[in-house]
Amino acid sequence: MRFLPTDEQSDFARTLRSLLGAAQVPAAVRAWAEGEHGPGHELRSRLAATGLFALAAPEAYEGAGLLAPELSLGFVELGRAGMPGPVVESAAVSVLLSELGDAGLAERFLPGLVAGEAWATLTLPGGSGGSPYALDADAAAHCFAVSAAGELRLAAPGEVLPSTDPARRLSRPAAPGGDGGEGGDRGDGGDGGELLAAGPAVARAAAVAGRWARLLTAAQCLGVGEALLERTVGYVKQRTQFGAPIGSFQAVKHRLADTLLALEFARPLLWAAALSTAPGDVAAAKLRCGEAAYGAAMTALRLHGAVGYTEELDLSLWLRKARPLRDAWGTPSACRAEVMRSVTPA
Repeated sequence: MRFLPTDEQSDFARTLRSLLGAAQVPAAVRAWAEGEHGPGHELRSRLAATGLFALAAPEAYEGAGLLAPELSLGFVELGRAGMPGPVVESAAVSVLLSELGDAGLAERFLPGLVAGEAWATLTLPGGSGGSPYALDADAAAHCFAVSAAGELRLAAPGEVLPSTDPARRLSRPAAPGGDGGEGGDRGDGGDGGELLAAGPAVARAAAVAGRWARLLTAAQCLGVGEALLERTVGYVKQRTQFGAPIGSFQAVKHRLADTLLALEFARPLLWAAALSTAPGDVAAAKLRCGEAAYGAAMTALRLHGAVGYTEELDLSLWLRKARPLRDAWGTPSACRAEVMRSVTPA
């Protein structure tokens, strides 16, 4: 099996990297953290023009088909650039609606998501790999919530909560009316909110959507790790001690080499998972990509020193993403458990 991107896929990734590299993403991330969504929405529109969001929707609804390898390549670039917004959740909603098989719901929501006209966010029950917290619900046009009972509802965004990464604005969706009642506390849509669908088909679609969200988060992790390593290598070439760049010290070289190896060993797991989308493969990719990104963050912080975590240095934008992304859509322990289930005979 060939795990290398085709020429066409590589060209697509380079296009995204060029677009994001010229888009002043760090400024958009800082604005997003302050609740100013305009620059992030502009970025979303420009990404939609490349066809990125069409890769998570069927052709019948203005998409390009559900193409996990191409979408994963794109999300590596989003992670490398530090793109703000519920990009994973919007893609997962597209997958959920595609898998649900309800033409009315697909026609209602998918064209806008594909065209980059709106964000969507999503909460899933724990069995589908989700959590009660919705990402950037205050910036999303639609907040979808799937309950453990198999109900798909539109929920109202709750109060924004503090987060390790200020650009990842988390909240518990509340039932419309904002009464903070039982449904809002559970974060599953509760008894309120427009009921869109219910039944076993919702549970099956949610499981698939959760798996895609985990896969795309793994891709983001890989991109974040690559960005951290690239910036750290550049820094150690410039910073000097004892009259020499610290990058010439053997201990520094070893740490950077270990970080690179972790990222490179995670990459084929990501491509394998994108090709199969099997639960065990996706969990293995998320586990290794998440740990590699977190390791890259630790390396970057140690080699930069305290300056690496200051607001003034752009590096902090990626440092703060590594840990939340490692745990989003499947903590390391949850991913290990899924891998064990996939290799253990029934």
